Amino acid sequence: MMNYTRVMTLEEVKQLTKEELDFLYDDDANSIGMLLAHKVAVEKAYQIETFHNRKVTDVEIAELNPALELGGKAREQIRGNTIDFYINALVETRNETIEKFKTLPDEWLFQQTPFWFDQPANNYFKWFHVFEDELNHRGQIRIIKKMLVKKD
Repeated sequence: MMNYTRVMTLEEVKQLTKEELDFLYDDDANSIGMLLAHKVAVEKAYQIETFHNRKVTDVEIAELNPALELGGKAREQIRGNTIDFYINALVETRNETIEKFKTLPDEWLFQQTPFWFDQPANNYFKWFHVFEDELNHRGQIRIIKKMLVKKD
């Protein structure tokens, strides 16, 4: 499911120019490039949380930002990159995830740890959330692309 979701995301963005990747439809918007960088940051955060079974540290959050939290700093800093830059980051991060998955027993998916609001969640749910987040942002990307067409 994760691989299918990623293939469809890459298909959606593979022809975009730097200008299209950086387009902001208003002052508070996320660009497509920002959303792609966010997908990488989210996946890296979940790699830390689930593969190392610990919370992401403040230092790691600082390294993943501004892509993780998005917002004003992301609008300033995540721009001017080619689609190849984003695709390479997405592919590299996903390959790390898949390679690690190959080393884990199926039982690992069902290991529960405290999660949102200190409620228990298993690794299966956590990784479902990673690609659910990607699906939601792909929907945003499609809307932004439609705005690009109207802008021209």
